[in-house]
Amino acid sequence: MSRRYAVLSIGTNSTRVLLADVEPAMPRIEVARSIGTRVGEGLGDSGRLGDEPMARTLDVLRGYMGLIRGHYVKLIVIATSALRRADNGEEFAGKVAEITGLPLRVLSGEEEAVASYRGAFTAFGQLRGERVGVVDMGGGSTEYAFGTSAQPDDHISCEIGAVRLTEAVPSLAGDKGLVSDADTRRARKLAETALEPLEKFDKPDRLAVVGGTATTVAAILKGKRTAVTSANLKRADLESLLQRLVSMPLDERKKIAGLKAQRADILPAGITVLLAAMDAVKCDEALATSSDLLLGVALQERDTLTGRAENHEGFRTSRAH
Repeated sequence: MSRRYAVLSIGTNSTRVLLADVEPAMPRIEVARSIGTRVGEGLGDSGRLGDEPMARTLDVLRGYMGLIRGHYVKLIVIATSALRRADNGEEFAGKVAEITGLPLRVLSGEEEAVASYRGAFTAFGQLRGERVGVVDMGGGSTEYAFGTSAQPDDHISCEIGAVRLTEAVPSLAGDKGLVSDADTRRARKLAETALEPLEKFDKPDRLAVVGGTATTVAAILKGKRTAVTSANLKRADLESLLQRLVSMPLDERKKIAGLKAQRADILPAGITVLLAAMDAVKCDEALATSSDLLLGVALQERDTLTGRAENHEGFRTSRAH
């Protein structure tokens, strides 16, 4: 029996949709799309969501609803960091409800950490007691969770992300030319300071990183123009890519295979945060995976409704768009 769950997610940088059959032992992803709408644009300065960012996000939601309508038994609509911070979040949530027919669920940072861990845990295959860490690096916040089973033992949310760090160090965007060594160091220091709480965790045996930065880096390193669902990332490769990006103006970055033009301005900040997170948990290598927050939310909802909470599941992708 097919039990397709759909998840719509409004992140600080991207608006995403997932359609997954969660009934099989290995949940099957049928639709996975992400469009950069950057609803959090300018939020740090004004404290409010802008009219244009809201409008383009709502337009994408309408398109997603047309894509998945009639294909799911359960729909969940979530939002993350930008909606947690915006003074006009309730106004925007009302507009989302008009389109989807459901209230917008704004996840706390802690809820986001747990759900991202739940999704990423499925990417490791069979584990035998290894300690797992999951970094979810988004546009507005970075979450970390740690454990040995499908439910984490501990988790934390930190107020740093690719969009927020770019707003703090605007030259990282590359639209004004190359990034100076001084600004690159300043950005690294800001990221390290924000992620100091991760240092309290024991070093994991396996580390996963999720979010648009992680999968974009994987695509670039593999030279793929299409999405990469899983890849090992090494710290040295991340450092090398960061240096390459900050040495290029924005227009040149946009020509790199695997890098969506909309993400070209924030990717250096994203990599900076990712490197700081890996340093904080003492790991030089991580698994970048598309098994992330949205899959985790779907599995949590299924477990709640069915009373099922398995210790571990793998999953496979049948079709990704």
